[in-house]
Amino acid sequence: MPEDEKPAGGPPLAVIAASLQRERRRAGLSLAEVARRAGIAKSTLSQLESGTGNPSVETLWALSVTLDVPFAQLVEPPRPQVQVIRAGEGPAFAAERADYVATLLASSPPNTRRDIYLVTAQPGSSRDSDPHMPGVVEHVVLSSGRALVGVAEEPVELAPGDYIAYPGDIAHVFRALEPDTRAVLVQEHR
Repeated sequence: MPEDEKPAGGPPLAVIAASLQRERRRAGLSLAEVARRAGIAKSTLSQLESGTGNPSVETLWALSVTLDVPFAQLVEPPRPQVQVIRAGEGPAFAAERADYVATLLASSPPNTRRDIYLVTAQPGSSRDSDPHMPGVVEHVVLSSGRALVGVAEEPVELAPGDYIAYPGDIAHVFRALEPDTRAVLVQEHR
């Protein structure tokens, strides 16, 4: 981490600033409303979001409670949880009386909702998606063609049969690399 982001022995100010801005936007709250709910001055929150404040642990705890996020999520850089399963990988189960193999890609966590889409895309412009609602995870299985899919800053090239899961609540992309690229997209709402 660059020296200007973390004073010796102090909090990682740039990370905290980015985290507060991100979580406040996800919650759909104004600066004034977050400050009011956390019981801190609006100017204090403004300084923290600009990376110039010096937050106490009490202030950060109040903000984490107000934004309904774990304390660590405010002070550590986000690490997208990306999972890739290539064609032919994953636990496979064959049927006894049919030429049928089911490969488990992702089991459904309790209390989740899912939307399933068939995606057909052509090369050229990519589908750049802004972050969706908090907690959305997208699962993609490429069925034909090739595509770059996943977190916008680090998309993964997929071939037919490949699977990827990535957070849908951060910027993400789907870019076809071959004509008539097709995929199954499952949006999981947690």
